[in-house]
Amino acid sequence: MDKLIAKDLLSIGAVFFRPDQPFTWASGIKSPVYCDNRLTLSSLKVRNDVENGLADIISKEYPEAQILMGTSTAGIAHAAITAHILHLPMGYVRSGAKDHGRQNQIEGKLEKGQKVVVVEDLISTGGSVIEVVEILRAAQAEVLGIVSIFTYGMQKGLERLSQANVKNISLTNFDCVAEVAAQEGYIQPEDISRLIAFRNNPSDESWIGGTK
Repeated sequence: MDKLIAKDLLSIGAVFFRPDQPFTWASGIKSPVYCDNRLTLSSLKVRNDVENGLADIISKEYPEAQILMGTSTAGIAHAAITAHILHLPMGYVRSGAKDHGRQNQIEGKLEKGQKVVVVEDLISTGGSVIEVVEILRAAQAEVLGIVSIFTYGMQKGLERLSQANVKNISLTNFDCVAEVAAQEGYIQPEDISRLIAFRNNPSDESWIGGTK
């Protein structure tokens, strides 16, 4: 599954490696990878693979799930489609409470004690998805864990998930996509070590212009 999804993401440019011309994140960090999993929604084949994959993970890893909650905004569509496949209710969590109406931060009906799986598109440092978990816990839901399409596997993200005592299972990950990218000719095999160096320490830019 991880290699299938990796090939899917690469084929539509949802994950795009550019080690010789790094992208600049909002934080200022130079990155050899660009990730936009919203593109999966525009490809019928990739969308089916992703949503069926997420449904399969939830069925196997979180069989007690009673409701899915998407992260705003990228996780909403995936939560909705996956919930439809699994015949489960869904909702989503806003990044901030509304300043009008009922001022909801959790959209959709969520009962106290309900067993929730959070649906996220990608995880890097883990901050935003853990905020969602904490909001759901504050509403007295039981968060079983997270499912996501792609994870960088960055140490900061892994540590945050561990500290929050929440499990994440992703369809694919940075290392797998880098390996498949080399096999499929998107990057050179010798680029993999540079990509892994970035993943291990994003603030260290020594991989840029390094030996290929």
